[in-house]
Amino acid sequence: MSLASNLKKQLFIRAQNLVPQQQLSRVVGKVAASENLIIKNIAIQAFKVQYGIDLSIAQQTDALKYKSFNEFFTRALKEGVREIDTDANSIVSPADGAISQLGKVKEGDVFQAKGQSFSVEKLIGDPQLAVPFKNGEFATVYLSPRDYHRVHMPFAGTLTETLYIPGELFSVNQTIAENVPGLFARNERMVCLFDTELGRMAVVLVGAMIVAGIETVATGKVKPSGRVELDHHELKLEKGDELGRFYLGSTAIVLFEQNKMNWDAQFQANSTVVMGEALGHSL
Repeated sequence: MSLASNLKKQLFIRAQNLVPQQQLSRVVGKVAASENLIIKNIAIQAFKVQYGIDLSIAQQTDALKYKSFNEFFTRALKEGVREIDTDANSIVSPADGAISQLGKVKEGDVFQAKGQSFSVEKLIGDPQLAVPFKNGEFATVYLSPRDYHRVHMPFAGTLTETLYIPGELFSVNQTIAENVPGLFARNERMVCLFDTELGRMAVVLVGAMIVAGIETVATGKVKPSGRVELDHHELKLEKGDELGRFYLGSTAIVLFEQNKMNWDAQFQANSTVVMGEALGHSL
């Protein structure tokens, strides 16, 4: 890495601690939710050009017909664009994106990047609810700004609890993951817990810088607050069903119990994945 590149990287990391994360996210959230024609059209067109958004796979292909930037960002895909793997034993990617890391939870720690890790207890936010995953399996999927931003079920199950955990809003790209200790267990997040044929499963939706909200099918759009909120549910969802969505990009983490499944060997850090693609199989 050149001196200039390294300096740019260090400045970006330092800025994460200096920027008023919550205030910035609230301001961006208001702009993203605006239905003012001028505001939303400028925001959508600028974003579309900056990130090379492919609307040919979206149900609505005309960028200017979206009511707001949020509606554009959480756009639905055309029927059949993403097929859900039909193998009854497969575990599929919950989202379009890239594998940040995947593998085994080792004695309660989840690997983050370059020697960084975080406690599964801190990630889940409740020591008792975290117990089944202490030596289990995890996969972290990073959704870039250009990706489809709905999160789907990796395996069929019954949603039993959702746990909202307030926190910081660091960016979640690779640079920050390598340099901010415990990143995913520090950021704001929504923990969704399930009973499945493989035992307990968790899908954690992690917020990030300028993410204007997290939504799940059980809770609706979550309004950020300063308190932990645990809700109990009894909602059955099939593999591939929509679970939630991000209003601007972030990360989804999937957790399974020990000795219940394996990730397929072809997947590793930085592997590109699409929603519905088989990432692993039950034992």
